[in-house]
Amino acid sequence: MKRLIVCFVVFAFLVFLAGCAPQEALPQETPSDEIEEATGETAAETIKEIPVAEVDETSMFGVDKNINVGNIDEWLGRDDVVYIDVRMPIDPADFEAIGIDPVLSGTVEGFEVVPRPLLANMTGLPEPVEATKYSGPTLFTLTWDEEGNIDTVTPNYRESKMVINDLFPVDKPIFLMCGAGGYAGMTKALLLKLGYNPDLLFNLGGFIDYKGNNAINIKVQYDGNEYNALHRLKYHIIDFEQLHAN
Repeated sequence: MKRLIVCFVVFAFLVFLAGCAPQEALPQETPSDEIEEATGETAAETIKEIPVAEVDETSMFGVDKNINVGNIDEWLGRDDVVYIDVRMPIDPADFEAIGIDPVLSGTVEGFEVVPRPLLANMTGLPEPVEATKYSGPTLFTLTWDEEGNIDTVTPNYRESKMVINDLFPVDKPIFLMCGAGGYAGMTKALLLKLGYNPDLLFNLGGFIDYKGNNAINIKVQYDGNEYNALHRLKYHIIDFEQLHAN
């Protein structure tokens, strides 16, 4: 019994000594201002601020002055931007007559395809294109005033506004690109008429002028044949047979 008591006293004494031993200091976080001074960088990753959309007045199609196909590589890969190519994969309009490929033969990494002809009827296209343009169903029907500006926008389906808002979120900058700039300009005009914020709508111009390093080639040569690799496109389907007409 005495041995048990002695062992207990010794154990308690050791526990007491352990509690009195100096504790190893915990590592302290380095203040962000010290990181900046040591490395010349901010603690948080710097994200370039997107300027408000500003039309280049010298551009035929109203291409943006600050962000366009000339410098789009600097603005790719952002979660706070919607990237939309508004061409049809294969356009029935005779764009070859004006020197433009009717096949969406290339686009830029990160861009999703939402064809402008499916959104609303069009006018003001060059004569050979106008005569052969897409004439199928559209989400909206437009009318224009004498100056060629959109006058009225009528939804053709009960779901038209839902679809357009899903494809073009109202709270994010939207970068629009097409073949030469025309379809992108028409898409911007439609979204503006629907009440979108003009500061967030950017007409980047046409892929025909893109010289960057992030092209996705759609028209390719494979096994000795030319092939339109349309499967490479991130294409949004609008199935009009599933919609309910007004």
